[in-house]
Amino acid sequence: MEKDITVESLKEKRMEKAIAVSAGLFLKEGIDSVKMTDIADATGVGVATLYRYFGTKTGIAIAAMTYLWNELGGMFSGVFESDVFRRQNGLKQLSDLMRMFLVLYTAHRDFMKLLGEFDLFLLREKIPPEDLTEYERSVINFYPIFETAYKVGIADGTVREIPNFQLFYLTYAHAFMELNKKLLQGELLASDDFSHGERELEMMIDTAVYYLQKRG
Repeated sequence: MEKDITVESLKEKRMEKAIAVSAGLFLKEGIDSVKMTDIADATGVGVATLYRYFGTKTGIAIAAMTYLWNELGGMFSGVFESDVFRRQNGLKQLSDLMRMFLVLYTAHRDFMKLLGEFDLFLLREKIPPEDLTEYERSVINFYPIFETAYKVGIADGTVREIPNFQLFYLTYAHAFMELNKKLLQGELLASDDFSHGERELEMMIDTAVYYLQKRG
């Protein structure tokens, strides 16, 4: 029995390595360009074993994106619970939180570009929501932190009351994420000019902060 547990543990570790390696390959090459044989060659795990464990390339792509979201979440962990952050007024907290989307654009460009490709991949493959449960759990949900900062701002008088703050959050979170992906997919039309992408995001942040600020 103990031997069976050990064998199973080793298998799990090999699969975890396969997920981490495939995540790196997807970041570098994109999902469509990476074949299961590429992952097998890079990990030393047989193609047949990968198919038995993950089912399809879609399965390992979902596992890899789940892994990447968890890694990203670990980078942000604790930042917005620090005393330095909490000593700021509510409006400044909200401003700093929105700048996370700028950090995603400037420091995690490969991930954001891959995320755009992954979204299209899921649509193309018609993946049902029930197959994305673990992935959905891994996606960082910043809303609770935004809501807490909003309440701080209401209490200290720096933020005005908004009838539906959750709608405000969703509107800007979606807009920031989609602008990120749009800027990183590359210029498609002659009229496209993404050379000021960082400034575009900063302008969106400034607009949101101006809307939130309590005046008078």
